[in-house]
Amino acid sequence: MTLQGSEPIDVADIEVSLEDIIDRDALSELCRSTQALFGIGVRVFTSDGTLLGGAAPEHEVCAYVGTLPAARIACRSIVATVRTTAADDDVVHPCFTGQAYRISPIVFDGRNVGRVVIGPFGPHGMPDLPKSFTEVDGRLDVGRAKSLLATVPRVKVHTLDRIVEHFKLALDLILFSGHKAFVTSKMHLHSVRESYRELEEKTATLEQSYTRLKELDRLKSIFLATVSHELRTPLTSIIGYSELLTGGIGGELSPEHREYAETIHRNGEHLLGLISGLLDFSKLESGTFSLHAASLQIGPVLDDVVKTMRPSADKRKVRLELEIDDTPCELAADADRLRQVFLNLMENALKFTPDGGTVRVSSRVIEQADDDADVGAAILAPVRRAVEVRVSDTGIGIPEGERGRVFDPFYQVDSSATRKFGGTGLGLSIVRRIVEAHGGSVRVEGNVPTGAVFVVELPSAVAQRSATSQLPPPPK
Repeated sequence: MTLQGSEPIDVADIEVSLEDIIDRDALSELCRSTQALFGIGVRVFTSDGTLLGGAAPEHEVCAYVGTLPAARIACRSIVATVRTTAADDDVVHPCFTGQAYRISPIVFDGRNVGRVVIGPFGPHGMPDLPKSFTEVDGRLDVGRAKSLLATVPRVKVHTLDRIVEHFKLALDLILFSGHKAFVTSKMHLHSVRESYRELEEKTATLEQSYTRLKELDRLKSIFLATVSHELRTPLTSIIGYSELLTGGIGGELSPEHREYAETIHRNGEHLLGLISGLLDFSKLESGTFSLHAASLQIGPVLDDVVKTMRPSADKRKVRLELEIDDTPCELAADADRLRQVFLNLMENALKFTPDGGTVRVSSRVIEQADDDADVGAAILAPVRRAVEVRVSDTGIGIPEGERGRVFDPFYQVDSSATRKFGGTGLGLSIVRRIVEAHGGSVRVEGNVPTGAVFVVELPSAVAQRSATSQLPPPPK
């Protein structure tokens, strides 16, 4: 037999002992029923003489023998011999009282695993008082011994054979059932050990892979930071000199040359934005990204972002709408970083919205119940205020199955080499990290009938302070 994922197991190789496979309760019941049916005691011993079960009420004559010192010693010797006799075939061991014991081997799977002892009983033709009984102890009361011996049941040989056959047949059934359960248990244990060994090997492999991935991730962050920094310096010079050229500092340019210089400047600015995104992502990855929180309202931030993006929207004939809730709600936030968040979201919205479409930015103050409060306590718990900003567009939209992944670093819905829209795939990842650093959340929804909606929730300054005060103290 072979277990999946482990080495082959040969059932024949699983060596068992009698005590391993026998059901003690079933054995005791078998012994009691046999004794009750035939009136003769029965006991079962292992191969080393350990008693596993039995039912053998003491005969009156045996109780009397126990009162005589010499007879008691002789009786104990006989019992010890019977208990340890290893017989390959049925044998009868006599007692000085004239009684006898029938010793029958228990053979299982070709091995002698124990013995059944029937008795003591009176053999057919047993004398009324054997000479060995009268000579065992000088204090013996012959009359009493004779009368007590007469109460011992006599058993004929063929009857005894049937008793032993009946008992061993029932015992075989118990052993078969116990062996089946024992082998099943052993196989299960072997399977568990093999599974545990395989799990340990896989765990070790995963730990090595995890360590390697952490190292690669660290090297990636160092690479991004280094390359971005080294690219930014010469790129700043390219942008600066292109501005000088377009400004006529180096002399008057022909229309064709001016167009070249403007193209260099425009693409330089675009490349600088990509590099700045890489630098921000690197800082977020390394934990060196800092926030400078101050008290502010969301309205001026959104108004500034919309004014910044309006020229680009007008150029594309994209309608840009802004709706700000006048309800005051103080935020404790970094204005520059929030501006970066909403610029990124609006740039995305404009990029994926066709000419003539609409990009809408709206804000409102919402109230949230404390999710951590119990049902009863939630009724009395103060609500937490937050600002919800929605940036919606009428563009190509995001498939529902992709919405959970758009915030992953470097992920793009269309990652083919021929994709229409460029970018590094870091913008939304940076947005999520900045928003979460403010204690807020960001998600994406569908926009009926077309487009996407990015929803940013930022807790009020009061709610943010409350959440911070409920955090456990840092470990010392």
